[in-house]
Amino acid sequence: MRNVLAEIIADKGWCVADGATGTNLFARGLETGYPPELWSVERPDDILWLHNSFIDAGSDLILTNSFGGTAFRLKLHNAQDRVDELNIAAATVARRAADTHFDQTGRRVVVAGSIGPTGELFEPLGALTHNSAVDGFTAQAQALAAGGVDVLWIETMSSTEEVAAAIEAAKTTGLPICATMTFDTASRSMMGVTPGDFASFAAAQGVHFMGANCGIGPAELMHSVQGILGQAAGVPVVAKGNCGIPAYVDGAIHYHGTPALMAEYALFARDAGAQIIGGCCGTTPAHVAAMTAALNGTEKRPFDGAAMTAALGEAWAGLEAKPNGAAPRGGRRGRRR
Repeated sequence: MRNVLAEIIADKGWCVADGATGTNLFARGLETGYPPELWSVERPDDILWLHNSFIDAGSDLILTNSFGGTAFRLKLHNAQDRVDELNIAAATVARRAADTHFDQTGRRVVVAGSIGPTGELFEPLGALTHNSAVDGFTAQAQALAAGGVDVLWIETMSSTEEVAAAIEAAKTTGLPICATMTFDTASRSMMGVTPGDFASFAAAQGVHFMGANCGIGPAELMHSVQGILGQAAGVPVVAKGNCGIPAYVDGAIHYHGTPALMAEYALFARDAGAQIIGGCCGTTPAHVAAMTAALNGTEKRPFDGAAMTAALGEAWAGLEAKPNGAAPRGGRRGRRR
C-alpha cells in the first residue's frame, strides 16, 4: 500500500504535522468535558475549519478528530455504539480537507487516523485484557480506514501493552502505522517506560514511524525524542510537543509558548534528527505557521544541545536524579490534545 507520508519525507527531508484539537475547538465553543469526537457529526464545519486552518498554516499532515474514538472512551458519553459512525465521519472530514487542498494547489496532505489510549489499565493492574483492547482498537482502525485515512496514528500511549494491542489492531488494515508515547513522569511514561525502551519495542513491532507527543513542554519533549532517536533503528521519528509549559490560570489550562518559541523548537527537533515535527496541546495554526516558516527558511544545522537548552529551557528542571536510572517521582498524566 502507498505510504504518502514516507514519500513527503523522502522528497524534502521532513514533514510538518498539525497542532492541538481540543485547545482550538474550545475557542469555537466546545465545552470542557464534552467529547470533540461527536463534533465530526454534530458540527463538521468546525472540524473542517480546524483542518483547513492547519493546512493553510503549512501542515503536511493532519490528525483526524478521533483521539477518543474507541468504545472504551466513547462509553463515558454513552456513545460506545457509534464507533463506526464517528470514526468514519472524522476520517471523511479530514479527507475532504486534504483532497480539496490538493485539487486547488497540487500539494498533498497526509490524513492520519488518530487512535488514543483506552483510559483503562491492563491486567493485573486493571481489568483490561489484551484481546479486549485489540478488539476495541480494531473496530476504530477499520472505521478510520473505511473513511479514507492514509496512515494510522497511535498516540499519547503510556504502556507497551497498549501500544502492542493498538499496533496489532492497526495491522489488520494494511495501512502504514505510527506510534507515539507520552513521557510526562520525570522522563518516563506514566507506566515507567523510557524513551529508548519504547523505541526498541516499537521498532520490533514493525511500525513505520515512531516518536513522542504531549508530555510537559518542548524541552522535555526534545529530551524524550533524543532518547528515541538513539534506538529508532532507522525508523522516522516524530516530535509533537506541547506549546510551552502548561499552567493552571483562572480555572483553565494555559500554555505559555509563543510562535517564536515553537519555531525554535521545530528547528532543534529537525537538527536532532526528527523528521515529522508538529505541536500538541496548546498549539494553534499561528504556531504551526511560524514552525513551517522557520523550517522552510533555515537550513538544517548541526545539533547544538547547549543552544537548545538556552532557547527552550532545561528539561525536567528541579528533579533530582535517582540512582540506577530510576525515575524520580513527579510528572503528569497526558491529556487530550
